[in-house]
Amino acid sequence: MTMTEHDYDVVVLGSGIAGQSAATSAAQAGLKVALLEKTGKLGGSSAMSGGFFAFSGTEEQAAEGVKDSADLFLQDLLSTGGGVNDRALLDAYLNRQDETYQWLKDQGAKFRSLEISSGQSAPRSHNTVITELLANLHRTFTDNGGETLLGHRAIRLVRSNEGHVTGVVVESEGTESLFTARAGVILATGGFSRSTELLRTFAPEQLAAIPYGGAGNTGDGLKMAWKLGAGVADMSYITATYGSHPETGEEFHELLTAYYMGAIIVNKDGRRFVDESKSYKTLGREVLKQPEGLGFEIFDAKVRAKSHPGIPLNDIGMIEDLGHLFKADTLKELAEAAGIDAAGLGATVARYNASVAGRGGDEVGRTHLCNGVGDLQPLDEGPFYAYPAKPLMTTTYCGLTINPRAEVLDVDGDVICGLYAAGELTGGFHGAAYMTGTSLGKGAVFGRIAAEHAAAKLASGVAQ
Repeated sequence: MTMTEHDYDVVVLGSGIAGQSAATSAAQAGLKVALLEKTGKLGGSSAMSGGFFAFSGTEEQAAEGVKDSADLFLQDLLSTGGGVNDRALLDAYLNRQDETYQWLKDQGAKFRSLEISSGQSAPRSHNTVITELLANLHRTFTDNGGETLLGHRAIRLVRSNEGHVTGVVVESEGTESLFTARAGVILATGGFSRSTELLRTFAPEQLAAIPYGGAGNTGDGLKMAWKLGAGVADMSYITATYGSHPETGEEFHELLTAYYMGAIIVNKDGRRFVDESKSYKTLGREVLKQPEGLGFEIFDAKVRAKSHPGIPLNDIGMIEDLGHLFKADTLKELAEAAGIDAAGLGATVARYNASVAGRGGDEVGRTHLCNGVGDLQPLDEGPFYAYPAKPLMTTTYCGLTINPRAEVLDVDGDVICGLYAAGELTGGFHGAAYMTGTSLGKGAVFGRIAAEHAAAKLASGVAQ
């Protein structure tokens, strides 16, 4: 039986920030583009995220007197990533961040808040309402002739006799069809936070984390490219993100990082076990080792006063309104309410306050609030608060090897012609841990790069 064929210049698989940036950019360049999404709605994990983009040297930073640079950004990326990041990918991001930042603003991104967070030594997390931005991008895509198909699941890539990727076979409502792509297929299918099979293979301990991420994030793009011999990177660094209430659902982004505002993290024994200023992916790995995979963010009235209403990660008031915070006038009462060993918590806070006052070193080596920035403050002003939280398996941040042109590389490092990848299913960029804002950031940057390279190929007549 002959399959129905649909002919395009570029086929983009996945509609999160990477796929939407690639599809919109390709359509703006005049290409005939199909955006395929296997679920029933657009957005993927990006639509479930906090909406942070990491950029340096921006208007928002200048307005707040923030001193940041591409060099400092690079140092932070390498430090957070344990030095195992692919430097060429980092350089590509930094070389393109200014243009991408401006393009997003041209597409209606309003960066309403500037925050410092995981892995940053200067505030460079630019927050926007991500669902509005994705909708704006899709509107531009449609206005430029782009075609969107929901409920279309890619099942295998197609190659020419020369080995070039020329299209993809797609299943929809039980029927298979072929989508050909003259300039290439762009994979933006996300990670595999929703694949028990792949997590069991690469990070079985992470199955104890709260499952999260887009419903379609089951590793489809990764497996299709693997079948063609694609290389992979960073598979050993998969870890959940710490800071979500055990009852966290998929309705909205509940993730609190009060530890970057001055909180400490203790287990049920009231004992600290990790330097709270580290990347929240690193914290996630350590919290999973604790009893019940649970850590309590402990803070006082001074930290509570730092709440940023409406801003993900920092909105303590929203967490309290949900009834997810324990509150008490004394640490003993707080411990009893939260189910923490009272004597252990009291002793831990006493030691912490003593070290902050200069009487002895910190027991877990903490010296600052976040990644070397921010002065520690004693926890001594009631009322006191406890937020019980577990690691959330939001993102896997590993996968296909790509070059700075977003072309997928095979296991020998050679380009698989006609195949591009951007976003969470790519490896090599983050390395051992993750900086807030670089996931949406790299999705936009490399999505645009993939589209531009495909368009240039088509214009030069190289495309198949």
